[in-house]
Amino acid sequence: MAPQGRGRTEELGYRGPSACAAAGITYRQLDYWARTGLVQPSVRPAHGSGSQRLYSFRDVLVLKIVKRLLDAGVSLGSIRTAVQALRAADLAELAGMTLMSDGAAVYRCASPDDLAELLRGGRGVFGIAVGAVWGDVESALAQLQAERVDTGEAVPAEHPGDELARRRNRA
Repeated sequence: MAPQGRGRTEELGYRGPSACAAAGITYRQLDYWARTGLVQPSVRPAHGSGSQRLYSFRDVLVLKIVKRLLDAGVSLGSIRTAVQALRAADLAELAGMTLMSDGAAVYRCASPDDLAELLRGGRGVFGIAVGAVWGDVESALAQLQAERVDTGEAVPAEHPGDELARRRNRA
C-alpha cells in the first residue's frame, strides 16, 4: 500500500508540522517524543538548532498509533514495546496487524488466530487495527507537502478538486 499518486512510501519524507497534522499531535509532543527516543525520525534526525527533522510514512503511522495508545491510558513502557514491534515489522505486514491492549500491556496480533488466542486467555480490552490507522495517515499525508528523500525536492500536496494545481504540477 503506497500513498496513491505520490510514489512509494519510502521515497517521501515529512517535516515536523506535516507529521503532527497527520498524526493529530502537537509539535511539542513530537519534539518531546523525538528527544526522549519514543519515536524518532528515521529519515533525518535533528542536528542542532534550526535543523529540520524528516519523518517517514512509517514514522507518522507510529506517531498516530502512539497517540491512540496514550489516549487509551496505556502505560509508557507498554507503548515503547509496541513501538519496537511496529519498527521491527515489515511495512507490508503492518497493514494486516492489530494491536490489542488490556490497558497495561500491548499485544501484537498478526492473524485472527493470534487475536483469538489473546481473547481466550482473558486479555484484550481494546484493539487498534493498524490497517485502519494506515488509511487515516495515508489520507492525511496526501493533503500535506512532502519531500523526496533522495533529492529533497518538494512534493506538493494533492487537492483532488484543484484542476489549476494539477495542470501547474504537470508543466
